[in-house]
Amino acid sequence: MNDTRFPEGFVWGTATSAYQIEGAANEGGKGESIWDRFCHTPGKIAGGDTGDTACDHYHRYKEDIALLAELGIPNYRFSIAWPRIFPEKGKVNPEGIRFYHGLLDELQKYGIEPMATIFHWDLPQWIQDEGGWASRDIVPHFLAYAELLFREYGGRVNKWNTINEPWVVSMLGHGTGVNAPGHTDWYEALAVAHHVLLCHGLTVRKYKAMGFTGEIGIVLNFTPTYPATESAEDKAAAARYDGYFNTWFLGPVFKAAYPADMAAWYAAKLGPLRFIQDGDLEIMNTPGDFLAFNYYTRDVVKAGSGFPLLDVDFAATDADKTDMGWDIHPESLYRLLTRLKEEYTQLPIYITENGAAYDLPVVGGEIRDDNRIAYIHDHLEACLRFIREGGNLQGYYVWSFLDNFEWALGYQKRFGIVHVDYETLTRTPKRSAKWYSDVIRRNGLPERV
Repeated sequence: MNDTRFPEGFVWGTATSAYQIEGAANEGGKGESIWDRFCHTPGKIAGGDTGDTACDHYHRYKEDIALLAELGIPNYRFSIAWPRIFPEKGKVNPEGIRFYHGLLDELQKYGIEPMATIFHWDLPQWIQDEGGWASRDIVPHFLAYAELLFREYGGRVNKWNTINEPWVVSMLGHGTGVNAPGHTDWYEALAVAHHVLLCHGLTVRKYKAMGFTGEIGIVLNFTPTYPATESAEDKAAAARYDGYFNTWFLGPVFKAAYPADMAAWYAAKLGPLRFIQDGDLEIMNTPGDFLAFNYYTRDVVKAGSGFPLLDVDFAATDADKTDMGWDIHPESLYRLLTRLKEEYTQLPIYITENGAAYDLPVVGGEIRDDNRIAYIHDHLEACLRFIREGGNLQGYYVWSFLDNFEWALGYQKRFGIVHVDYETLTRTPKRSAKWYSDVIRRNGLPERV
């Protein structure tokens, strides 16, 4: 039994983000976000879905926090909607400020510890109209926003994430164009990544300068990458994809440098990286108090022309898949944790998202999502292995608390441990929620289902 127990004080939680659950897109003084604009652009979101209502958490947050408490989940990661706080340039929205105080009141009532994410993709449209993340002018806007949050909530929130998944903000929002604002300019994507990391470093410094004693860090997302064969070409392709997805973001934060091979590759493909200014990398090299990351899957790649920026193609595998079509590969989580410890940082690590999309029907009032339970169980086993070997993993947040709006995929993919009926908005805890409650209660893994 002791073999399956986690260290005392291990942080167990679950996670959401504002745009994916809040709804109330035009209520409470909220301004338009780039996701509001993107969702209402025909052809951008599967099924023509929008986040206008989502899970209606804005109106139902009290029942949602009560449900967290009922499930015995002691930590909750959420994000704050920037356009709810600054709906227009220079205008602070008191209703938005009050909403998050109300949310924190409910969490405090039940003794649930918050982890707040400052930016989880929902950029105010007015900032986008001025150039958005592609413009260095975003820096003072972000710092003003972060400082206001620290002043309002800094005494109530002891764990902060600056920015969620810079890779998604930059590469999917400005490179592939799959996410808002839907741009397809790879040079711009790299500039966006740079400005995101710059804002992160400056925000950590701001938090410390304001005298807070809580913890603050960034949330990166990683996809371990493997070559399809042992050929030199495929190995080089895998190294490029790893650079694009993983080390381009790790390098500045933990080594004050972009990986030299990728910087040379991008310069050859796209021209000189003129957005890098003197002193930027020293600022970006301000990791904070922990490294948080999100992990779901791995990729296997080969040399090819399917992804021209990198001269790679994706290779099919025979691994079991989630409903996202993603490989289930917990071994990659263990390898990733080990790599982070050996190559990048000795800071405490938090896994701030890990989970699986499966859509199963409600039968007799129950959703028996044993496949999700197996996924989480096996990834927690990988975590335990890392901890037993001396790894400083201090917490795990399952993604996600509720079925929700999955960005460009609309409502087609369900990651929640709580089912949401999008017609009635009824919440129904799945079998995985009850299983996860049991994990938290015993601070360890039960037998496999």
